[in-house]
Amino acid sequence: MDRWKREGLLNANNGLRNQIEDLLDTFQQQQARLAETYRQLEETRIRAESVDRSVAATVDAGGVLTELNLTRSALSKSPDELARVIVETVAQAAEHAREHRQGFISPAAEELEKRDDLSDLVPEVPDLGDIRDFLRGERNSQL
Repeated sequence: MDRWKREGLLNANNGLRNQIEDLLDTFQQQQARLAETYRQLEETRIRAESVDRSVAATVDAGGVLTELNLTRSALSKSPDELARVIVETVAQAAEHAREHRQGFISPAAEELEKRDDLSDLVPEVPDLGDIRDFLRGERNSQL
């Protein structure tokens, strides 16, 4: 192998190495931001009250009911009416949680969308596509 070809390969290797190091640095920064985002989402609680304030529902960021409060006036309702008010209030809290979660996650998803993946440089390696899909809500399973 002649000297020029060898230097060309070394330069290409160094360029690829620099790109990979940049991707790894970016990945570490994004990983820290994503961890903080998920920590904050884990702590998120959204509360909604019925129009007459007889029912209050608290849900987590995923819309799962974590607390239900009923006033004395709620207990004076018929079972069907109370059930309807509870369902409506929980649904309202879950919708607010969905909006909050989407607003919270969208910046992280957009940031991931802008970045190259290692698979763009080196074929057949994992990329961030699964994370992007998950953050967009296109994938429901855990990562």
